[in-house]
Amino acid sequence: MLESRVPKTLTFLDHLRLIEERSTAFRAAVAAAPSLDLQVPTHPERTLFDLVRHVGLGRRKTAAIVAAGPADAPPETSAWEDGAGAPRDRDALLAWWAESVEQLTSALRAAGPDRGCCTWWDDSPSPQTSGAWARRQVPEIAVHTYDVQLTVGAPQPLSEEVALDGFDDCQFTLCATTVAWPHAPAVVDYHAVEGRSWRLRLSGDGAQVAHLTSAAGADLDAADVSARGTASDLVLFFYGRIPLDALEFEGDRRIFDRLAAWDPSV
Repeated sequence: MLESRVPKTLTFLDHLRLIEERSTAFRAAVAAAPSLDLQVPTHPERTLFDLVRHVGLGRRKTAAIVAAGPADAPPETSAWEDGAGAPRDRDALLAWWAESVEQLTSALRAAGPDRGCCTWWDDSPSPQTSGAWARRQVPEIAVHTYDVQLTVGAPQPLSEEVALDGFDDCQFTLCATTVAWPHAPAVVDYHAVEGRSWRLRLSGDGAQVAHLTSAAGADLDAADVSARGTASDLVLFFYGRIPLDALEFEGDRRIFDRLAAWDPSV
């Protein structure tokens, strides 16, 4: 079944708003934790402190990439890590996190949505711009917020606004590529119950993504495998936070296993 709802297109300002909103939720979840030494269920090798440090450094690195503008490679580590590292004291760590987010949002606001930037998705349809970086930050921070909430025993689904735009970005930025799919050609459909659908075609030409609409439904071949769920669950499945069995799916599940294991950069 194909969906026909017309999606809302989020703007650069929407993405900045959602970065700050999800970053605030991330901070609140860390502040509520009984200990920074809790093991993160979705990252068993990391404690909560490790996760905050990882996510904070990622925002600082993105800020440095955006501030640097067009480049053939990301800036040196010294441009985004001051050498002091994330502090172990909780209050100091939360202040460090807030500073990390401020560096990111300040760099994005100064650049605006259309400034060219170094990216690692140059063979995808997503532009190599500061605006694309802003969009990419929203699901990244949202999923890590879910990680922290899960760690403290209070996981919350991603909002419809975050999840629909975030899954769309995951498909067009993270999945779409010109690198050849190393297995038999396959067609994968994703359906969000909120009213959006995507088709991923995998072949020797790479991975091609398209939106599905009810108008095109009669002309489409059946997918080899499909998954249906809330947009939040689709994002969480894509990031490996929940299993395929948490979704409604039909077809050859081995294709999802191959997708999860595929690294087009290798």
